[in-house]
Amino acid sequence: MADLNGPFVSRILILDCGSQFTQLIARRVREAHVYCEIHPPTRSLEWIRAWNPSGIILSGGPSSVTDDGAPAFEKGILELAPILGVCYGMQWIAHAEGGAVVAGGGRESTDAPTCRWLSPLGCSRGSTRARRPSCG
Repeated sequence: MADLNGPFVSRILILDCGSQFTQLIARRVREAHVYCEIHPPTRSLEWIRAWNPSGIILSGGPSSVTDDGAPAFEKGILELAPILGVCYGMQWIAHAEGGAVVAGGGRESTDAPTCRWLSPLGCSRGSTRARRPSCG
């Protein structure tokens, strides 16, 4: 068995915020011959640091960052590894980096991104990005 803490092995951590696509994302990562695990968004920064991911995926989910009780992460997560935010994850990154996320008109599913400055990902959120965070 390979040493998963070795310097040449990629490890992707998926923090699942409730997306119906999390398992599919993990499958695609694994099909690329990259080790990954799915964990809840409640994992601590210390736990994530000890897990030593090569990259982190913050999945989508039914929440908006404007919702009470929505999943939240410690901002330090942004410094641990490259991060891909999908739908809710993208909202959280924008919000954590100083972007404005405002409540939208509804929660219909769409093929258009709610955060057009990143990538075209289908989302089913009721929020949109109102102001892009600065990318210093």
